[in-house]
Amino acid sequence: MDRDRGFRKSVVGWLVGVTAAAVLVVPVAVLAGSNGAAASLSHRTIPNKTVILGTTDRIVSADPAGSYDLPSWTVIYNVYQTLLKYVPNTTTIVPDAATCAWHGKTTYICTVKPKQFFSNGDPVTGADVAYSFNRILKIAAPNGPQSLLAPMKSVTASGNKVTFKLVAPDAVWPAVLTTGAGAIVDQKVFPFKALEPDAKIIGSGPYELQSYTPNQLAVFVPNRHYGGNDVLHNNRFIVRYEESATTLVSDEQQGQIDIAYRELTPTQLEALAHSSGVKIVVGKGLEIRYIVFNLQTQPGSNKAQKLAIRKAVAYLVNRASIAKYVYKGTVKPLYSIIPNALTGHINSFSEVYGASPNLAKAKSVLKAAGVKTPVKFTLWYNTNHYADTDFATELQRELNASGLFNISLKSAEWSTYVQAATTNQYQVFLFGWFPDYPDADDYTSPFYICNKEFLVDHYCNMKVNALIAEEEASTVQSVRDKAFAQLELLTAQDASLIPIWQGGQIAAVRDDVTGVQSTLDASYTFRFWLVGKS
Repeated sequence: MDRDRGFRKSVVGWLVGVTAAAVLVVPVAVLAGSNGAAASLSHRTIPNKTVILGTTDRIVSADPAGSYDLPSWTVIYNVYQTLLKYVPNTTTIVPDAATCAWHGKTTYICTVKPKQFFSNGDPVTGADVAYSFNRILKIAAPNGPQSLLAPMKSVTASGNKVTFKLVAPDAVWPAVLTTGAGAIVDQKVFPFKALEPDAKIIGSGPYELQSYTPNQLAVFVPNRHYGGNDVLHNNRFIVRYEESATTLVSDEQQGQIDIAYRELTPTQLEALAHSSGVKIVVGKGLEIRYIVFNLQTQPGSNKAQKLAIRKAVAYLVNRASIAKYVYKGTVKPLYSIIPNALTGHINSFSEVYGASPNLAKAKSVLKAAGVKTPVKFTLWYNTNHYADTDFATELQRELNASGLFNISLKSAEWSTYVQAATTNQYQVFLFGWFPDYPDADDYTSPFYICNKEFLVDHYCNMKVNALIAEEEASTVQSVRDKAFAQLELLTAQDASLIPIWQGGQIAAVRDDVTGVQSTLDASYTFRFWLVGKS
């Protein structure tokens, strides 16, 4: 019993105190030099260790042009290089494949470092970099990261010099280059108008993908041509895509896997904390969960009715109850799309709708718009990437208990879910967000820029667009904070997205595993190379 209380206290205490861990990136610290001499890998210098990570996640695409999700980007961050990267557990940006600097307010120039190679031996060139960015825009995959490249007007290469021209000043552009959208591909291998099959991808990062069985197993080995400065602590990293969280827990307890990562329930984490040879690692994180309304397909016969329905839901959701009873205190209620750990956050939804459910207000707003009740719709949720079954069930109970809604539930596996959610197939659905870079801009611009929102939920407010442009153009924090506050109030009033909770990262690892704590940071870059065994 004491161990139970101790474990829960340590997890909950960290999650509540996360504010010190995730801080503002802009103005970003971009160091001009590398933090170590680049040299091709020697297998003699890499520990002869194999690490096995188990997860219920599924990748959407291992091609950078086809994915904008954490499981896929976990593969991408380890197989590909980006121009810049974050130093683990910091908000400092340093060179990866290139050194970069501003030349005026809308020109950013990067020079590819010498001796950078893809795993097939091809050198990394400036032309490869420009090709990579232009290719993402050309393919414009439904699940791709092209919305992150919205600030880019053009990218060109001359030798190893790559010049980005931006549409307007954008202080967070260096942070964008650290993301999966900035992964560099070999133009000799990757077609310009189509995605490369997952099993055939190559990159210039620390690892190469040795083999891949969809939804089952991915095996990574060191890229013997790697010219970066990351030091590998294992010579083989395996990701097992588990059938369910139940098998994930069982395999961790039996030592079949070394790390159980992502979407374990509080009950499952407690069971693992009691297991012999297993320890719980808690890391920094800015994960959020929210409700999405597709403004074209959601219930309501006109704009006024659709808005009233969204507002009624916002008046009725009980965040505190969800955090306490569904997640046992391991997450916190969230009243803004921006986590409260980031500079720029205000509790906009509690300001507009109150911190507690208000049935009278919900009834009033529906009546004023002439909405007949109960309002019927299907709430979609995901079962493996987000494991939102209990969350969705509680939302259904809360809304239906009001008498104003008659909600049914449907679910889908992740690859199907994300495709359907972003192509107008769901009226209302649950979604989550892990930061591309730890800054409030990453919780606003991808969601709200007109016609470029990655959710394709058809939300557009030109005042919000202008505020995003204002905060992105400034490195003065007070200016950015004011813009974010106005933006948060406007988007709360529109309620196209309704934030529910925020939480951190937790993994269960075998006692002999090292380095996991070092990579669970606010950038959500799970660095295989940092993980080893004692």
